[in-house]
Amino acid sequence: MASQGVNVLRYSALVAGLVYGVYRQSSLNSTAKRAEIEHEYARKERLIEQAKAEWKKKTMPQESKPQASGLITNFEDPKFDLEAFLKAKAESS
Repeated sequence: MASQGVNVLRYSALVAGLVYGVYRQSSLNSTAKRAEIEHEYARKERLIEQAKAEWKKKTMPQESKPQASGLITNFEDPKFDLEAFLKAKAESS
């Protein structure tokens, strides 16, 4: 038969293993839950950005929308050509 010291050691190791297992499982669950929350937040951010882009495209004034002729009407665009813009405005008037 095993002595009392060996039995105490066995049961102590068993309890320590159970405590560690519970701690490890809870940390894994919290990490997975945090990752799921971050993933959902990123998905919502993408949806919001898409909605903003669609709203901006929908509500953009007609004269600032790009024409089929390729004329750039955005003054802050580096490719903006003032002369071509003025000629187009003169023709449309």
